[in-house]
Amino acid sequence: MAAKNTVTPARKSERLPLLPLKDVVVFPRMVLPLLVGRAHSVGAVEESLASGRAIFLCSQRDPDVEEPGKADVYEVGVKAEILQTLRGPENTMKVVVEGIERCEMRRFFGGMDHDEVQVAPIEEEGAATGLEGLMRTALTHFETYVKLGQRIAPEIPLSFSKIEEPAALADALSAYLSLRPAERQGLLELRGADARLEKICKTLLREIDLLRIEQKTSEQFREQMEHGQRERYLQEQLRIIHEELGNREGGDEIQELRAHIEEAKLPKEALERALREIGRYERMPPLSPESAITQTYIEWLSEVPWSKRTRDSLDLSRAQKILDEDHYGLEKVKERILEFLAVRKLSRSTKGPVLCLVGPPGVGKTSLGRSVARAMGRKFVRVSLGGIRDEAEIRGHRRTYIGALPGRIVQSMKKCGVKNPVFMLDEIDKLSVDFRGDPSSALLEALDPEQNKAFSDHYLEVDFDLHEVFFITTANSEYDIPEALLDRMEIVRLPGYTTFEKERIAELFLLPKQIKESGLSDREIHFTTKGLETIIFRYTREAGVRELERKIANVCRKVARQVVDAKKGKVARVSVTEKRVISMLGPPPYSDIDVEAKPETGVCVGLAWTQDGGDTLIVETLITRGKGELRLTGQLGEVMQESAQAAYTYLRAHAKELQIPTEFWKNRDVHVHLPEGAIPKDGPSGGCAIVVSLLSAMRKRPPMAKMAITGEITLRGRILAVGGLKEKVLAAHRARIETIFLPKLNEKELVEVPKEVQRDIRFVFVESLNEIIRLVFPARRKKPS
Repeated sequence: MAAKNTVTPARKSERLPLLPLKDVVVFPRMVLPLLVGRAHSVGAVEESLASGRAIFLCSQRDPDVEEPGKADVYEVGVKAEILQTLRGPENTMKVVVEGIERCEMRRFFGGMDHDEVQVAPIEEEGAATGLEGLMRTALTHFETYVKLGQRIAPEIPLSFSKIEEPAALADALSAYLSLRPAERQGLLELRGADARLEKICKTLLREIDLLRIEQKTSEQFREQMEHGQRERYLQEQLRIIHEELGNREGGDEIQELRAHIEEAKLPKEALERALREIGRYERMPPLSPESAITQTYIEWLSEVPWSKRTRDSLDLSRAQKILDEDHYGLEKVKERILEFLAVRKLSRSTKGPVLCLVGPPGVGKTSLGRSVARAMGRKFVRVSLGGIRDEAEIRGHRRTYIGALPGRIVQSMKKCGVKNPVFMLDEIDKLSVDFRGDPSSALLEALDPEQNKAFSDHYLEVDFDLHEVFFITTANSEYDIPEALLDRMEIVRLPGYTTFEKERIAELFLLPKQIKESGLSDREIHFTTKGLETIIFRYTREAGVRELERKIANVCRKVARQVVDAKKGKVARVSVTEKRVISMLGPPPYSDIDVEAKPETGVCVGLAWTQDGGDTLIVETLITRGKGELRLTGQLGEVMQESAQAAYTYLRAHAKELQIPTEFWKNRDVHVHLPEGAIPKDGPSGGCAIVVSLLSAMRKRPPMAKMAITGEITLRGRILAVGGLKEKVLAAHRARIETIFLPKLNEKELVEVPKEVQRDIRFVFVESLNEIIRLVFPARRKKPS
């Protein structure tokens, strides 16, 4: 929200930013909000706020013109003051303006960002005194207009009676008249207060006549409706007669609703509300529209699980067995579930935790929720939050809306039928925000263990207890979750799988599942170790196993077709070897030995963290004759560009000791490129790799082979810690990197890297660029003489 833009009125010609309006005419002393969306209009508002000047508001002659010029706007408008601004989506703004005085356009100045005009105030003409009678007549007509129309607050005429200036009264009345834009513009252009008051009186008399005709028509329509009301009255009398005789229609239905309420064991507040609604429902006519709404509401109150719950299975060894059966690895998550069960067994506390599983796609976050529910003996319910942008999706709609329903949380609780399920909120980082509210703010109450005992749904209008629910949320990136929401959850990070883990997951879970779904058996198909490794290394490049499962399914389908196409009943067992995998799946998209791992001059392998896990980052440098220009390409973000500038400056400052030309920056152009330019790249951890790539190109000497580097650099040559270490190391392991240079400050995080990965990679921890340069570019041996 911007501050008020203070403007001092002036009685001389001045140059102001121009804001053309569509079908809107603003009068002096009139305050109204405007939605500004056109680029020139937004520019005019920003110029007014920046310069402290007023803004000139005038109406367009044709509202369909998107880029109006001088001929497309009226000459007479209003000099206005911007009171408030609020920025909206897609470069739009909502501004509140107040008209100051009438002005006339003298000159028009077109601009690139906005247009400006030279304007001069319009002096009042005609009589300025002796208009008390005309003012009183106009106020009398306006009071009649307000009483008949009932669209304007009755306090408005009373406030207008205190206005003493004829011009001010005319402007105030003009703002409330229902006129077409052309008529309002004509009223604005009248230069005398007496002329404007006369015009207003004539307009009010015309509107009063129209309102009286409309009122008369409404009375005639009301008389026609009396016949229908009489029928409903007789039906109500008939209902009372049936009740007195003991055979009232609908009595069984109401008794059934009461029985459902008793069975539901509602808490005191909800029970009182339900009984009050049943009492209202009994007195309603059967054909009343509100009758069906009230009945639906009572049914929701009786069907939501207020007291029904499942008993937790507190056998820790059984829970451990179930978790291991469904998922390989994920030790942190399994440990947290067993801790919760241990606490429940000792304290019998019913408060459920709120876990947030953060990791790349395909690592098993969603399926883990089902395993947790099975291990605990609870029911499982899942709600996908991806793309939700309406707060009512979470809290529900109020009953005043047609077709109103509770929010997704209460609907899911009714669906599972118990008050203590395992409740998964999937893709919580994909929530959106628009004018209908912020769904993430609505989730704050549900996911706060201190507040969710009294969760408020707009439809139910009574508090619902969620404190026994075991909430599990999932996300690909914690940085996309609002901070207030993130603070209420316990973060459990799921990194990508190692090659060894992928092989075990495929053997234990994916192969048996896909063989069964394809209608095959172990007697008909067998995956060799080499064949499975070929799929993992040469056909997938992911942190999870989703693509791996698709490739395995593809092979199984092709084998299934061979079995069906065979003429004889018996088919020899198909052994899926490396050669057979390539013949079935086609040319591998990834080479067996990564090209990036081979030493090349000016090329260095960096490591990056993404929402999909870790990845390798290739940095290429080429030096040509030129004027000392540094070019950075590959869609680099601001932080990575700054890292490249720091690396370039470091080499300039230490050129002599690094044994490179001391004045390379004068007559050599340096071009640093990161391939896959369609993918945005950012972050400070590529600084070390950029230094090595630059130095390699300047020395015309490749760095050591099968090596990757990550680390943020400073101008002093120090190497700072980076984030996402485990994901980056796993990415290097997938790319068959043999040596990784890491910041010394990250050494303590190496315990999180799996042991099998640590055995395959040599880790070198460094504190300065001098250490890296000395190790990456080892001294050449002198040739024997």
